[in-house]
Amino acid sequence: MIEEQDHTEPDWNNPLPLSLTPAMLIHSLMTTASAVHTGWSSCIDEQLVVSSLMSLDDTVGNYVRLVEQEFYEDEDPDAAWHDWTLELRIANVLISGHWQVAITAPPMEWTWYAKEAERAFERASLLVGRRVRKGLMVDDPTPEQLPPRASRH
Repeated sequence: MIEEQDHTEPDWNNPLPLSLTPAMLIHSLMTTASAVHTGWSSCIDEQLVVSSLMSLDDTVGNYVRLVEQEFYEDEDPDAAWHDWTLELRIANVLISGHWQVAITAPPMEWTWYAKEAERAFERASLLVGRRVRKGLMVDDPTPEQLPPRASRH
């Protein structure tokens, strides 16, 4: 006896059961990171944060956060670093990837690390049902000031 299948579409809001591990997420999202780790609490020092962007799953509290922070090494106070941290919280587990570059590094290195971290943030945001797109900004041209007219009468 063949069971009849329901020929309607599955509900778009039906949860999909997935089995993810921190190792799988690190492998797929943070391969180019300088350092990766897991934890129960955030390693981000809010006093060092330069910028922060978050994708949030409103229903269960999972989130993806991209944070830029700058810091000096304790051992060498002359060594300053810029750090892009991708922080991914699923349930009570935090997975963090760091892309770090010396403040004195050439702009090409800064661009590469920034792009890698941003790309990881874009991909990770899909896990919480968010789409990330680059923002567009249109600069209006500044009106040119005409010099005052000199007239002789």
